[in-house]
Amino acid sequence: MWGAVVKIQADSGFTLIELLMVVALVGIVSVIGMPLLGQIAGSIELGEAARQVERELQSARMAAVAANQPVRVMFNCPVAGQYRLVELIGTPAVPAAADGVVGRCSSTTYPFPAPDNNPITRPNTDGPLRTLKSTVTFTTVTTIEFWPDGTAHTNSGLVNPWPPIASPGTSIVLTRSGKTRSILVNGIGKIQLLP
Repeated sequence: MWGAVVKIQADSGFTLIELLMVVALVGIVSVIGMPLLGQIAGSIELGEAARQVERELQSARMAAVAANQPVRVMFNCPVAGQYRLVELIGTPAVPAAADGVVGRCSSTTYPFPAPDNNPITRPNTDGPLRTLKSTVTFTTVTTIEFWPDGTAHTNSGLVNPWPPIASPGTSIVLTRSGKTRSILVNGIGKIQLLP
């Protein structure tokens, strides 16, 4: 006839031993990789928080120039991990008594957005009260005041107006699980997120 028909049967699939070996390898790699993923996630969270604070400082500088009014960024305002952009009431030489951390950090007393935009009734450029994630903290901070000419000043005592930030600048330091990120602000108003 036509010849013998040969039936070929192919083995397909995996044995139980092969599947167990793959599952064991995936488990070992997962156990080794989880701490690394946690560290990467922590670094990302710290970097994100530092970028948010850096953007708030940039916004404060731009608001001071645009509104022709001094603007401050207050940290740990009123509690640790919170910060807020606030328009200075009064003048740099004679700030209003309400410009302290306790008064200006209150979203109730000084709401965002301002109830009106009348230049006579200030403040008009206060920002919202912002909060860092609970795992990130400020370790080094000082209130930064930006003037309408873009320069940055900080309180070095009880002297009014505040002097410009001295060279080489002042740092805002954020920490998460022993790792830090710094934002450097100098007297001419340059704001730099450091690696």
